Amino acid sequence: MAAGVKSLSKTFVWILMGLLMLGLAGFGAVNLSGTARTVAVVGDQTVSVDAYARELQREIRAVEAQTGQTLPMQQVRALGIDQLALSRLISLASIDNEVASLGVSIGDENLQKEIVTIPAFQGVDGSFDREGYRFALEQAGLSEPQFEDDLRRESARTLVQGAIIGGVQMPTVMTDTIANYVAARRSFTVATLSSELLDAPVATPTDAQIQTFYDENTEQFFLPETKRLTYAVLSPDMVLDQVTVDDSAVKKLFEDRAVDFNQPERRLVERLVFGDTAKATDAKAQLEVGGTTFEQLVQDRGLALSDVDLGDLTVEELGEAAEVVFGAQVGDVVGPLASDLGPALFRINGTLAERITPFEQVQAELRDELAFERARRLIEAQSEDVNDLLAGGATLEELEADSGMKVGTISWTTETTEDIAAYETFRTAAMSVTAEDFPEIGFFKDGSIFALRLDEVLAPRPEPLVDARTAVQNAWIIDQTQQALQAKANSVIAGLEVDGDFTNSGLPFRVENALTRTAFLENTPADFMNQVFDMDLDQIVAIPAEGTVLIVRLEETLPPAETDELIQMQTAFQQQMNQALAQNLFDAYVRDAQTRSQPMLDQAALNAVQANFQ
Repeated sequence: MAAGVKSLSKTFVWILMGLLMLGLAGFGAVNLSGTARTVAVVGDQTVSVDAYARELQREIRAVEAQTGQTLPMQQVRALGIDQLALSRLISLASIDNEVASLGVSIGDENLQKEIVTIPAFQGVDGSFDREGYRFALEQAGLSEPQFEDDLRRESARTLVQGAIIGGVQMPTVMTDTIANYVAARRSFTVATLSSELLDAPVATPTDAQIQTFYDENTEQFFLPETKRLTYAVLSPDMVLDQVTVDDSAVKKLFEDRAVDFNQPERRLVERLVFGDTAKATDAKAQLEVGGTTFEQLVQDRGLALSDVDLGDLTVEELGEAAEVVFGAQVGDVVGPLASDLGPALFRINGTLAERITPFEQVQAELRDELAFERARRLIEAQSEDVNDLLAGGATLEELEADSGMKVGTISWTTETTEDIAAYETFRTAAMSVTAEDFPEIGFFKDGSIFALRLDEVLAPRPEPLVDARTAVQNAWIIDQTQQALQAKANSVIAGLEVDGDFTNSGLPFRVENALTRTAFLENTPADFMNQVFDMDLDQIVAIPAEGTVLIVRLEETLPPAETDELIQMQTAFQQQMNQALAQNLFDAYVRDAQTRSQPMLDQAALNAVQANFQ
């Protein structure tokens, strides 16, 4: 019986209770004192204030671990975490009420067997540690009778659950139906009719045609919600004339970064180390007679080429092996040579020539870099003064005169990415700004500062034809081209229905065999295969695509191929549906048990518990 309990209990949390208690010890367990002892009565069962406190604490700690932030009780309530903890405990109590009425119990002997197998209560030798058991319970704020009673209840719940969901299976007809839908196959011929094959290209529309198309399809030319913003910005390049950089600072920066400008000659090498010189010499001999390759030697040592790749090294970094390595050609394997790990073979994969950059070549670049950095610091220092001006009621326009900031306006939408809207920080601020917000300083990654003000919000609206004319004209041409393609496709289909020969259509075509619904074909609409599967055998249809029309004839309908993949898919479907059905049955049982147990809550006790988390 104990073995059965252990198998079924995987769906419950009690098998993790030992680890949970150690985790609670890390967080600190909650203990309440007062007159209230229960937060809910569920039939003949109760939910204690301590149980609710522990469950609430566990839920809060789980969310805090994910977010990395401490949750105040106000936010806990807003997220419904308190209700989640209470709901779980009431569900368990309702099952306990059912278990008690049924008289189900695992007995003392089986309870003992379960306790001694929990890893958290075992010593270093793997046997049950009585003192460790007592200490773990003490750290979790539980007495031995409390824990054993909880474990007894959990085991009994597991037995009841097993009786309800054991042997539950969904009819195989559903599995077969799903598998047939996913894996059924179709063979078809598809011809492509493009605009180049039309008898004549679509002419440029007249003004009247543009106006009519615009009037009939105004919804295609709507502008999104637009915020009209005024902004002030100060960037480092705007204050460069206010900073000076002396030659000594530029020279020092060059010297500090000498390694970037002056690099000695290097070699790209791989190194394979051996235990002794004899083994390295034998390996080199095999390479010389063609009995093996460097790659094979590496593989024989249980290594990958990435394990022996040293990258690019200088003479100093190669040490004693430098002279031979630098004297070899690309592709050579040299050695055995001494290394800090022992005798090794070196393969040369490339050479990097010495690179010396004179100061004069980068002087201007370094001067600009220093000037830009000093301009950034100047703006950073000035930002406090600008913030003070804004706090004192200064407008963005006044900032232009007082601080040298440049003022501009922009009609911003979520699709705007030009000019100042190219900065992610600006787009984020523009998205959240409201008419009630006061301008405040924000920073760009390049050291610029900005402030913005919302002047007006324009609701979605039709773009005036004078501005949308080019888009309307292009849309009209696309629409007329598609209509012409559809008309020609109808003519081609009429011919195919007579002679059935795609060759006579003069269109490029191809035959696709035994494709499933999930197959992907280039230059076809996203729902192309679904449309093919909706066709009748020998039916010919025209399927519009972007700039083309696809003429398709369904040649063959085929059942799923009997493959290992199909069997695996059917098995997976069956397991998922069996689990879903079992879970639904058990959920329905729990809801029914909860309804019949008529839970009653003590709101005052709940409030008292939550007050301890403030």
